[in-house]
This record gives sequence, structure tokens and C-alpha cells, in this order.
Amino acid sequence: MATLDILDLKGSSKDKIDIPDEIVKQEVNTNILHLEVKRFLAAARSGTSKTKGRSEVSGGGRKPWRQKGTGNARAGSIRSPLWKGGGIIFGPVPRDYSFKLNKKVIRKCKYMALSDKFNEGRLMVVSEFNFEKPGTKNASTILENLKVSSGKVLIVLEQLDGNDLLSFRNMPNVLLTTCKSMNTYEILVSDYVIFTKNSLEKFLEEFSNARP
Repeated sequence: MATLDILDLKGSSKDKIDIPDEIVKQEVNTNILHLEVKRFLAAARSGTSKTKGRSEVSGGGRKPWRQKGTGNARAGSIRSPLWKGGGIIFGPVPRDYSFKLNKKVIRKCKYMALSDKFNEGRLMVVSEFNFEKPGTKNASTILENLKVSSGKVLIVLEQLDGNDLLSFRNMPNVLLTTCKSMNTYEILVSDYVIFTKNSLEKFLEEFSNARP
């Protein structure tokens, strides 16, 4: 069983919390990590690229000229892809780029990403943020006290509301998420991952209830 220090907002250790080895001592498998990142980014694609085929462009209701006797090549419609302003052959159409991975694989990738941060000393737990009122300046001071202000920080809250959200959301180097919606990609692109004590306890509860 691994342990993490629970820090106060000045960066001093107040307590410790146990974390199962299954979460923070995973052997990294780059192949399935790559698949999970690819799945996340593919699901985020809008897939709205569209061009018009010959049946969709305007005009073309009549034959441009008679079949014979003009000296021109035969033509049946100005919608032809050969004509300027005609339809596009095999152009892009709206599509869904997402694909599925096994839930166990997705969960395992999340644990591998957290394990990587733990081994590098970049996984942290704070007791609570407890802002009396929204304040980006106070939030910036907290990150400086925790010595993470120079990097990209993923903060995992119990829920995205209240003064914690309002204080951190304007900071360009901070990502906010919940223990339920946290994903592998956000963990990997962040330099530091910071849980609150409540959000980590909820995450560990969900881990214990997850199907093996």
C-alpha cells in the first residue's frame, strides 16, 4: 500500500492517506495508453466537414446543349464534377470519429497515468481549498506554495461548482475536473495532478466498487 502526504494550503504535510498499489504501481503499457489517448481525441472531433456531391449542387436541370452538331463534347448537366462549380467526387461528409475501448482498458490506462505521476512525485493531495470568496490571486498563491505554478496543473475536485471552480477557472495553466470525469489524456498532458482529500476518497471508493 502506497501513501501520500495530505498537504495544507501552505505546502506543509498534515496527514497521510493510503492508496492501493493497483492504482499507483501499475506497469506502463504504451500500446494501450496510445489507444486510449487516440480514443479520447477522436471522440472530441466534431466531424462536420462536408462537401456537396453532384446531386446537391444547384442548377443542372437541363442539358447544356444538344447532343450532336455543336462540336462540343457531350454534356448532360453542369453539375458534373468535371465542370467548375460541379459536385465533388468522394468528398468528406459528417461522420462520427469515435471508437470504443473496453471499460477495463480505459480504467487501467487511467491508473497507469496516475502511477506515472506518482513515481515522478507529481501526484499531490491537499486537505481542501476552502475559498471564502472567489479569488484568482489567492488560487495563484496556493499553487506557488505547493511549488507547481510553473507547470500545467490538473486539479481534481469533488464537484465543479462553488468558489473553488470560480477561483481556478481563469488560470491558463490549470485544468479542472472531477474524480468521476477525470481521464487519461488530461492526466498525461498535465505536469502535476492535485486531488483534494474528499475527491481522492471518492475516487478510491469508486475504485473499490469497480468490477475486477
